[in-house]
Amino acid sequence: GLAFVPYDKNLTAFARENRKHPTAAESKLWYQLLRMRNLSTYKFIRQKPIAHYIVDFYCAELHLAIEIDGDSHAESLTYDAERTKELNKLGVKVVRYTNDDILNNLQGVYVDLMRRIAMLKETA
Repeated sequence: GLAFVPYDKNLTAFARENRKHPTAAESKLWYQLLRMRNLSTYKFIRQKPIAHYIVDFYCAELHLAIEIDGDSHAESLTYDAERTKELNKLGVKVVRYTNDDILNNLQGVYVDLMRRIAMLKETA
């Protein structure tokens, strides 16, 4: 697999700023599920620059990006599809959840994510 995922160094400062001002859904997913290897033994980081994008969460070991789609994403389906396609070309799998999923059904998100991780491990 990829040892290093290319990224635009100009996005580093912007990603750092994003980490300081997470959305409610990002905070909830980070603090209740992903932080400090709470999700199994996998290390996730927040606001990771990859290529010309910043993904919400990223696990290097699994080459897995988690994106949280807020209300504004409804208008950007084409952009999101292109972004996912580009990330896939780099070997990064993208999983998307809505703000509503995170805020109102975190248990369901957890179950879905664990199922997806198990599938990724089988194909690795």
